[in-house]
Amino acid sequence: MTTLPAIRLGTRASALATTQSGHVAELIRERLGREVVLVEVATEGDRSSAPLASMGGTGVFVSALRDALLDGRVDVAVHSLKDLPTTPADGIALAAVPPREDPRDVVVARDGLTLGELPVGSRLGTGSPRRVSQLAALGLGLELEGIRGNVDTRIRKVREGQVDAIVLARAGLARLGRLDEVTEVLDPLQMLPAPGQGALAVECRADDTDLVAGLALLDDAPTRAAVTAERAVLSTLEAGCSAPLGALAEVVEGEDGEELWLRAVALSEDGGLSVRMSATGPVDEAARLGTRLASDMLDEGAADLMTAPPEDGPPVRNQHA
Repeated sequence: MTTLPAIRLGTRASALATTQSGHVAELIRERLGREVVLVEVATEGDRSSAPLASMGGTGVFVSALRDALLDGRVDVAVHSLKDLPTTPADGIALAAVPPREDPRDVVVARDGLTLGELPVGSRLGTGSPRRVSQLAALGLGLELEGIRGNVDTRIRKVREGQVDAIVLARAGLARLGRLDEVTEVLDPLQMLPAPGQGALAVECRADDTDLVAGLALLDDAPTRAAVTAERAVLSTLEAGCSAPLGALAEVVEGEDGEELWLRAVALSEDGGLSVRMSATGPVDEAARLGTRLASDMLDEGAADLMTAPPEDGPPVRNQHA
């Protein structure tokens, strides 16, 4: 009997990335019965301290791993799904989207404070235009400062008093076992997450048909439907990963069975103007639902908000499509 070689799983080197990749490696061992070895791959996003938006968005974390797939250095790559560009990559299959972690954003603040308890003028660190816009829209009088670095680096800035608070994805802290440091979990009504936040993407070469079929055992259908709808919003708005755009889809129980509920918001940079809409549709029409909602948002001026926010303009638009 021939023993199959170990699957080489490509990962970024950060603690969060290797933890996420280790989780996928365990799923592969359990469901495919294959051994897995992690292969660290350095990406442009890891090597530079420049703001992500100036580097072309979070896709800078993906390209090096995809190159490693295509040139045969690794067999599988694991990404945070919110980092994936919306355009398909030639020769690469999104083979699995495992069950999603809680996609909400959280606050880590000094003295156990919540957003509402932070005094006016407090310094809040975030490198995300999406978070900046939504935080500004809350009108709390906080000083928003750009920040980059891994989870440990960002939390250390709070502990050392460089900033009073930071906003992070809850999923990353959950995977790292650091939820005890969270001082507030933000309701999506206050802060819609990035499309795909909390989900993982498992990619392999499209022509490795046996591996594509095997990795499908890791796929979670409700998570796949939700992120497909969210990414259709992102793609249709042509926003790019660094745009002030939030989206969240959930599979819920409707009158006639399960349906997909999708919410999205597009904001001006200063958070003063926004188009916020929601829609429901069949779970098996996730992409169509996201495209339709985004088209309705474009009809309401969403692209104008994101590209050239006017100083004065119409009020926030809230609609259900």
